[in-house]
Amino acid sequence: MEFPTVGSTIEVQSYKHDGTLHRVWEETVILKGTTQEVIGGNDRILVQESDGRHWRTREPAICYFTAHSWFNVIGMIRDDGIYYYCNLGTPFTYDSEALKYIDYDLDIKVFPDMTYKLLDEDEFQLHKKEMNYPPEVETILQRAVDELVSWISSQKGPFEPGFIEYWYERFLHHR
Repeated sequence: MEFPTVGSTIEVQSYKHDGTLHRVWEETVILKGTTQEVIGGNDRILVQESDGRHWRTREPAICYFTAHSWFNVIGMIRDDGIYYYCNLGTPFTYDSEALKYIDYDLDIKVFPDMTYKLLDEDEFQLHKKEMNYPPEVETILQRAVDELVSWISSQKGPFEPGFIEYWYERFLHHR
């Protein structure tokens, strides 16, 4: 797996369990790219939904992907603080086309005071039946939720104080 260089741009693609394309983020600037971790930045980029709708993100964001955790984290920089949107899904893969992962519906929204809320449990239950998620995927995802909550509570990784700000400063140098 060859990674793009720091400062280059990539597309991010999320898929569903059945292989259908779910969402595409048009342009993310690579701030760090290794086989184990990818950190990117973007600001007001175009996002395409599977139904063809398009929308633009509203604020600068730092994206954090790992090759070992079943989640990724987006730190959104707003006037009243940093909000995090955490997608439960497979570890990333990267090819010449895009950074890719499978989205498994569950999300955690984290507020600037580090309180959080688990989202889309109903969507997960529906898709689990419709797409026949294997029992082991459900087990892995529950462990991933627990790991993510632990990271939030202990302010680890992208939740560490100063992490998003540090990478945002790096992003500003590559715009």
